[in-house]
Amino acid sequence: VQLVESGGDMVQAGGSLRLSCAASGFTLDDYGLGWFRQAPGKEREAVSCISHSDRALYYADSVKGRFTISSDNAKNTVYLQMNSLKPEDTAVYYCAAAESDLCSVYEYDYWGHGTQVTVSS
Repeated sequence: VQLVESGGDMVQAGGSLRLSCAASGFTLDDYGLGWFRQAPGKEREAVSCISHSDRALYYADSVKGRFTISSDNAKNTVYLQMNSLKPEDTAVYYCAAAESDLCSVYEYDYWGHGTQVTVSS
């Protein structure tokens, strides 16, 4: 299983970014998929997930209405569309996969190396 993130950048507050996560070694439908982030000095936290069993979507309260998770099975890629970005969204964003329905750092087994998102005020 390999996950490779891309799309991180520096943007101004109010801007948008789309993160991509190219997966290999497995089929997206066989795993739960998630985006997590870690800001300097803070613990890694869940941002958004697609659950393993029923493909339900989860969003952290802090990103609801602004971020959208999606997947493209043909491209074996997971996306995170981020709109109305805020300085507090600044973090390294990680893509992950697990055979789990829980959107929790502790449930996820496979991780990418992360992509940096910086939002300036």
